[in-house]
Amino acid sequence: MLTIDCKEVASIQNELLVYVADKVEAIPTLKNRQFTLSTFDDDAILDVELVISAIKEYFDSIHEGSNFAVISNNNFINITSISGKVIERDAQKPHDNMFSCTHCGFMTKYQVELNVHMRIHYM
Repeated sequence: MLTIDCKEVASIQNELLVYVADKVEAIPTLKNRQFTLSTFDDDAILDVELVISAIKEYFDSIHEGSNFAVISNNNFINITSISGKVIERDAQKPHDNMFSCTHCGFMTKYQVELNVHMRIHYM
């Protein structure tokens, strides 16, 4: 499982998640300002270089490739602005009516699902 930090590109996080997950054929999980990628097969390992390549390819497609660095540290990938620029888009509030786990940032639009998820932290 890989975690991708999207603090500096939060406004395009959803589009990035869909693009990268589709490119590397992984299962995405949306978190608060992050997303994780898991393999379909529990025994398989995601290729970090392939994920980084897909992220860079996405930034190139929106003409932001020279403004962001993609840095890997084990199973954590950080997207950092080189120039201090943060991508801002006029978007609706994507997290309206969303529930977020205070422990790990997992997000869902269903409160019942969040309650079940929260119980897992205390098992």
